[in-house]
Order: sequence, then C-alpha cells, then structure tokens
Amino acid sequence: MARNVTVQKIISILLHRVKFIILATVVMGLLFFMYSKFIITPRYSTSSMVYVQNYGNTKNGSINEQNDKMYSSDISASSSLASICVTLFKNSDEMTSLYDGCYVNVTVEEDTFFIKFSVDGTDPQKCANVANQLADKADDVFKERFMYGRVGSIRQAQVPSVPYSPSNLKNTFIGIVIGLLASCIISILLELIDSTIKADDDIQEMYGIPVFAEIPDFENQG
Repeated sequence: MARNVTVQKIISILLHRVKFIILATVVMGLLFFMYSKFIITPRYSTSSMVYVQNYGNTKNGSINEQNDKMYSSDISASSSLASICVTLFKNSDEMTSLYDGCYVNVTVEEDTFFIKFSVDGTDPQKCANVANQLADKADDVFKERFMYGRVGSIRQAQVPSVPYSPSNLKNTFIGIVIGLLASCIISILLELIDSTIKADDDIQEMYGIPVFAEIPDFENQG
C-alpha cells in the first residue's frame, strides 16, 4: 500500500539521509572538476585587427595626404568597403589556407572600417600566429582585387595566457547541483519503495489500524 508523501515527510527523509546527500554532492563536484581540469581540452582565443581605407593608390604606393589621416567624408565609404573585404577574406584561398586547423571568424566592427580576425584553437601560440598571418596577408589579397584603397594593421594578436574554456568553476558548480539533486531524488525514491515498517506510525499510515501497544526489543536494548 502506497505511503502518503507530504512536504514534512520529504524533509524528514532528506534530514535522515543528510550524510549521503552531502557525500554524493561533494563527490559529484570533484568528478566534474577533474573532468574539466584534466579531460576537456582547453581552448584559447585571440584576435588581430586591420583597417580599410577607400583612398590611396596601393599600386603606386601613394597614400592620402596629411600623414594618412582619414577625413570624415571617407568614413562611410571605407565602412562599406570593409564589409566587402570581409566577404573577400572569408572566401579567399590564400587566407583560408592559413587557418592551420584553427577556427577563424572574420568580422567588421559595426559602423566602422575596422576588420577583426578572431582565431580560436587548442594551441595558444598557433592561434596568435594565424591571427597575425591573416592580418599581414589581408593587404596582399586586397591589392590583388582593388586598384584603389589600402589595408593597414591596427593591432597584432597576442599569445593568450589562459584558456577561455573550459570554466573549471562553472563545471564544478554544475557537478555540485547535479549531485545534490540526484542524491535527494535517490533518497526519496529509496524511502518510497521501502516497504519495511520502522515506526508504529507506519502501520497506522499504511493500514489505517491504530497501535495500542508494542513489544520492546530486549536484545538490542541490552
């Protein structure tokens, strides 16, 4: 016969098995931490940045006057040219051949003429090398397709010192939550499927029969 399950009963069950719950939670947290620390391959990310100008004769090496400064009237045109260059760089065989097994994302900063090469991989040094090679190659690819304008470097990629993934703290917290929930559910299920009678209240609850007396266990009581 099924037992009635109340909030008070559930709390009592959890308190009764609190040692098991704490142990399971700690063990699961440690397992997730060890998996995150020693099993998951760390991933690193870095980026380089270039700018695109819509003026300057790159074929002859002639650049805009006044120390290469950009006029406000050129910003909109350079921004449009940068968007076109993103498509060019993503589909250029010369650029894609430099990826070297890394994940590369080429984007233009919104409403600007700045292009960013974001590189993601498992080797931090390789990621930096790929990002810098792409920035250097961008000007050559640009000159092959356009007679006017140029590409210049703004920022070189640095070798990342720490991985961005995995997050050991986050994974440990996930393990703790899973361990806590799993141990609580297991404790409740074990209690529900346990048909043994542990107290006189169990008889009254299961069969509706009041208990008037009980026989003491003299052996266990000494």
